[in-house]
Amino acid sequence: MTDTTTALAPTDAVSLHASVIAWFDEHARDLPWRRPEAGAWGVMVSEFMLQQTPVSRVLPVYEQWLARWPRPADLAAEAPGEAVRAWGRLGYPRRALRLHGAAQAIAERHGGDVPSEHAQLLALPGIGEYTAAAVASFAYGQRHTVLDTNVRRVFARAASGIQYPPTATTAAERRLARTLLPDDQETAARWAAASMELGALVCTARNEDCARCPIAGQCAWRLAGKPAHEGAARRGQTYAGTDRQVRGKLLAVLRASTAPVPQSALDGVWHEPVQRARALDGLVADGLVEPLEDGTYQLPS
Repeated sequence: MTDTTTALAPTDAVSLHASVIAWFDEHARDLPWRRPEAGAWGVMVSEFMLQQTPVSRVLPVYEQWLARWPRPADLAAEAPGEAVRAWGRLGYPRRALRLHGAAQAIAERHGGDVPSEHAQLLALPGIGEYTAAAVASFAYGQRHTVLDTNVRRVFARAASGIQYPPTATTAAERRLARTLLPDDQETAARWAAASMELGALVCTARNEDCARCPIAGQCAWRLAGKPAHEGAARRGQTYAGTDRQVRGKLLAVLRASTAPVPQSALDGVWHEPVQRARALDGLVADGLVEPLEDGTYQLPS
């Protein structure tokens, strides 16, 4: 793949930082995980929930989750199935199991406090490079490159002059992110949050609002006349009729019951038996559903 990284003069990068952070100071959403009282655990929970899920869907579940489990040890003390139950319809419920596993590790290895060191965060189960960097940056104000979809899109347009970043994060993108990262920790952490918010609210995937963008005058893509994306067509994910939909219906039955569920109750959620069985087998294989010896099913204990 062609390296589309654009070299920016230090003065240009500093100008980007100042403009985007000033915009963020005025327009940032008041989200509960950004408040001081959220702490590192609140930031971590939000990062797990926000993966591939819009803020509007996350907010009510996040509030309920933190009210029930205000510290990692509170979640760790419960069965993993309770995490799956509380996850509700956020989607991708394996995230609930991973968050539960991370909470257990925090309780066992770190005295119940979310570690501040990037390497320790990365060593927690279910935490990858992005989440470790995000928690270290947003919760502890550290200097890390935080590359989510929104940030990658802002960098692709503003610095590389292309409409969309590659499907998967590339080495060139990481180099660019490191080039753009401010030197001091406080500014770097603010830049990480601000560039992410800019992608979420202004430099969106569709219908970008360049008139509201604080760096429109420096944006390589806009200045080049907004050339169209040259890669494969970007298609939204389908849901209706997929195994994901069937899995969601099966889990909804199990979440709604505090007792084990018979096979007959699960058979009623989907008309096609082969797909239904495949979806159920997948849930069992993923550890999201536990089959019992009497032929019933429950959330993992």
